[in-house]
Amino acid sequence: MSSGGFHVHGPHDHEVEHATQHAAHEGGSTMINQIAMFTAIIATVGAIMSYMGGATQANAGLYKNNAAIKKTEASNQWNYFQSKSTKQSLAELARDLAPEDKKAFYTAKVERYEKEKNEIKVAADKLEAAATVWDKDSDTQMHQHHRWAQATTALQVAIALAAIALLTRKKWLEYAMFVVAGIGAVIGVLALAHI
Repeated sequence: MSSGGFHVHGPHDHEVEHATQHAAHEGGSTMINQIAMFTAIIATVGAIMSYMGGATQANAGLYKNNAAIKKTEASNQWNYFQSKSTKQSLAELARDLAPEDKKAFYTAKVERYEKEKNEIKVAADKLEAAATVWDKDSDTQMHQHHRWAQATTALQVAIALAAIALLTRKKWLEYAMFVVAGIGAVIGVLALAHI
């Protein structure tokens, strides 16, 4: 009973307790102890994997947001580039239509706009490259998140198999629990290795 005087059992708690008591009377406590210990270990590892999955998912979102910011900044630079290009075209037109004494003034403007456009282009290209890097990092984090989620799911299935093995006392379910937990551990190692 809890301190408040009210305690709620999960749907299988009573059966697990009953199976534990029954198996203890029949001398099956070795299997029960083994499964209980294994379940505690994989639940702990699963909690860590779940945390890592959440962290990588958050990182993926953050990196994707950074990519979007860089893409917006690059777009602003390209708009600025277009503005300078338009001004350059107008200056070229004015130069071509201007009398000889004004041509030098408009030629200087054309050259200034060309120089400014080149500087803006360099900045825009850098921003686009940064956006590409953020996008790639986001995709990498999302892939790693999927690995952590797969590993966590496998461990949760192994825990469910452990509960069923305890209730039914079927040895093949205990083996299945170990196999599925092993698969989860392998996937977790792949996630840790960024594969």
